[in-house]
Amino acid sequence: MKVKQHIKAAALATALAASATVASAQDKEPIRFGACFDLSKSYTFISPQVAQAAQDLAMHVNANGGIEGHPVEVVVRDHGNEPQRGVECYEQLKREGVFIFNFLSTPVTNAVLPRAMKDRNVLMQSFVGRGDAVDGEAFDWVFPVGPTYWQQAANDVAFVKGQMGGDLSNAKIGFIYLDYPFGQEPIEILKTLAEKEGFELELYPVPLPGSDQAGAWSNIRRDKPDYVISWLLAGGHVVASKEMRRNRFPIDRYLSVNWLNEVDIANIGAEEAKGILRGTNVAGGQEVPIVKTMLDNYYANGKGSGPESLVRDVYYNTGMAIYSVGFEAARIAITENGWPITPESMKNAYESIENFDGNGIMAPVTVTDKDHGGGGKTRVEQWNGETWVPLTDWSADYLDVVWDVIKHSSATFKVE
Repeated sequence: MKVKQHIKAAALATALAASATVASAQDKEPIRFGACFDLSKSYTFISPQVAQAAQDLAMHVNANGGIEGHPVEVVVRDHGNEPQRGVECYEQLKREGVFIFNFLSTPVTNAVLPRAMKDRNVLMQSFVGRGDAVDGEAFDWVFPVGPTYWQQAANDVAFVKGQMGGDLSNAKIGFIYLDYPFGQEPIEILKTLAEKEGFELELYPVPLPGSDQAGAWSNIRRDKPDYVISWLLAGGHVVASKEMRRNRFPIDRYLSVNWLNEVDIANIGAEEAKGILRGTNVAGGQEVPIVKTMLDNYYANGKGSGPESLVRDVYYNTGMAIYSVGFEAARIAITENGWPITPESMKNAYESIENFDGNGIMAPVTVTDKDHGGGGKTRVEQWNGETWVPLTDWSADYLDVVWDVIKHSSATFKVE
C-alpha cells in the first residue's frame, strides 16, 4: 500500500512539474512566481491542491488579459520537504530571474528565509513558517499574509472564552499536538494566555506521525478539559476521533487547527464527525465565487489544471487565497510603479494591500510595512454532517498579547 501511494505521489509530482508553467498567448513579458513545494513526501495531503489552485488562477487571469496585460507563470518544482532541496530550488529559479517565492513548508521556508532576506527577494509565507515573520520591520522581505499559528491559537482561546460565558478563570483547556516544531508552535502563546485569563492549560504531546494517541487521550479522560485545541495533521485527526469515542470525549469540544479537510472528514465518517470544530484561515466550499468560476468555466469543460476532486477541498481554497493576494500585489506593483516589476516594487505593493479578501475567499487583509500578516483574522466552523457552518465572524483577538510575543521573538533575528 505504501509503495502504491509513493508511486502515485511521484507520478503526481512529475505531472505537476511538467505542466507547471502556465501562461497565455499575450506577447508581453511574464510575471513569474516560483512555487517550490513538497509534492512527493510529507505534505502531499495539501501541496497538490495549492499548486493546482495557483495554476488554475494563473490560467484564469491569463485568459482574461493577464495582470495589466502581462501573463502569469507559476513555476512548480518539488523539494520533497527537504531543506537542502528547497535551497537548491530557490537558487536555480533565482538564476532564471524569479524573485517571488513560496515553499509551503516550515522547515524549507526557514532554511531559505535568510537567503531571500539577504538577496532582497520576496518570500511568500502564508500559513507556514516563523510566527514572528509578520513583523515587517524585522522581516522586511517576508510576507506571511494571513494568520500565523500564534494568532490562530489566540483566536481559538477567544472562541472557547465566548463559549464559556466570557470567563475562563475556572476553565481547563487541553492542547494536543504533534511533538515537533509545527505542533509546538502555539505553546508559548497558550501559556501566556493561560496566565492572563487564569485557565488551566494541559499539554498532550503526540509522537510523529500521530498514529499513537492512546496515552494522550487516557490523560484527557482523566483531566476532563472543557475543550481540546488540536494541532494535528491529516490522519492524526482520524485517530483522535476514534480515541474521542473510546474515551467518551465530546467531539464538539475538539477544536482543530486549520489543517482538517474534506478527506479527513470522509475518513472519520461524515456522520461520526458531526460537531467537530475547525479554526480556519479561508472560506471553504465550492460556492466561493472564484472556486465556482473554476468549476463552471474550466472543469465543466475539461480544462482544469488537474483532477476536479482536488478543487472540492478546502486546501484548494487555501491556494486560491495565497495566490489571489500575490497576484493583487503584482497588479498594484505595475499600476503604481510601472513595468518591469522589481523585488522592491513587489515588496511595496504587498505593503499597500488594503481590505482585500479575494472576493470572499479569505478574511479581509490589510498589509503594512509593520504588519506583513494583514491582521491575523480567523473564524471557527463546525461540521454539521454535510458541510462546514461558520460559528463566528472573521476576527483577531488578543492582538496585544500576540504582538508582544512576536516582537520579543523577532528582536533576536539577524541575517548573517
